[in-house]
Amino acid sequence: MKPRCVAFASFITLSSFIHAPSLQALPPADDVPEEILRAEVILDGRSPLDGEPLTAEEYAELQALLAESEFAPTVSSDIRYIIFVLQVRRMLRTLVPPIRLLID
Repeated sequence: MKPRCVAFASFITLSSFIHAPSLQALPPADDVPEEILRAEVILDGRSPLDGEPLTAEEYAELQALLAESEFAPTVSSDIRYIIFVLQVRRMLRTLVPPIRLLID
């Protein structure tokens, strides 16, 4: 081996030993494990209307109120027909690949 390669290899090995104690394999002791955070029940929420913090009871009441609202989304019959035709077209394109030549 050339002297430069040996010196470089020894430098890399020495530097890895110097920095090894600073590396940690485990998270800090005060860190909450992700499994516990995933299982945690969230008792507060935010309003979908204005982002205001709400308790669980207020959030449930707001969701019920929004579900009962009188404002149902309406779409014109022309647009509903176009959406239906596009969905049928997409279904046909996935079920029958050679028909793509006829549709496009």
